[in-house]
Amino acid sequence: MKKTIMGLSVIASACAFNSAYAQSSVTLYGVIDNGIEYRNSAAGTVLRAVSGGLFASRYGLKGSEDIGGGLHVNFQLEQGFSGVTGAASNSAAAFNRQAWVGLSGAFGETRFGLQNTPQYIFINPELDPVAVMSIGSPMNNFNSLTVRVNNAISYFTPTVYGLSAQFMVAMRDSTTKPTNGFQFYNAALRYENGPFRIAAGYEQAANAAGTSTLKLFNAGASVGVGAARFYLAYHTEHQTDNSIKRDVYEASGSYAFSPAAQFSVMYGYAHDRTGQGNNAQQVGLTYAYSLSKRTTLYGSAGFIQNRNQARFTLNGTGYTGLAVAPGADTRGAIIGMVHRF
Repeated sequence: MKKTIMGLSVIASACAFNSAYAQSSVTLYGVIDNGIEYRNSAAGTVLRAVSGGLFASRYGLKGSEDIGGGLHVNFQLEQGFSGVTGAASNSAAAFNRQAWVGLSGAFGETRFGLQNTPQYIFINPELDPVAVMSIGSPMNNFNSLTVRVNNAISYFTPTVYGLSAQFMVAMRDSTTKPTNGFQFYNAALRYENGPFRIAAGYEQAANAAGTSTLKLFNAGASVGVGAARFYLAYHTEHQTDNSIKRDVYEASGSYAFSPAAQFSVMYGYAHDRTGQGNNAQQVGLTYAYSLSKRTTLYGSAGFIQNRNQARFTLNGTGYTGLAVAPGADTRGAIIGMVHRF
């Protein structure tokens, strides 16, 4: 009898262990985006291989554990790299893009650590049809939005009647002055109702020296009409030392020829509010065709007209564009392939 009870206990323990194990998951994932880019400006013509034309190349691990009561413990570790050289985006960091742990449930979600900002996650997809990616997006080239921050604490609300929000603060550390307290604030709201979407967000980021603060606001609205979607977006930023005071306006639209093919057209205007007339405008195009759920071919092109001392350039999603002489125009195009695993 004792042996039978002991055997049943062992079996029950093993079943409980297997059940707990099944409630946890870890996923290896990644994106590789490589392309060939052509650039032409007053400095001459350049043809080069680039990585990150539409999506930044990266790999990472993410996981979730069901701890019961509707709660999950989540984590994500992510490193960026160049798909054309294999070099890490930041060789000094094991995971330079994301490194956070958090908790989610009916209350929403919290995250702690290096992570993407609410405006990057939440607002960018509402500003234009390419989610502020590629050389074709004026918002990608004209604004100073912070993509991710260290020492961050964030909270994401559940969606209630189409309305949701994300909030973030980030702490100072030994690399900033002073070395304690809050350095960064970011908040974003989004509302969706059928074909209509609207979103807005505010960001405040102190520089590392603690001598100046960047304050910016973004807003975007779009409406879907059949296979087309039309966007209007506004961005304003002000560095408190008055080195930057700029408004950006963008109108754009996309058309889906099929579930696999989308063409986007974008126009943006950057207005310098410092009184120096360093304005610029851009026209951009992006076409993406999905060969499968994991692989996409794309082409993107842009033309920027700079005025006075403006020196805006065409930035890829995962790399900085070539330097432009003050007041010089620049144009470029890229064709590439993205594979997700």
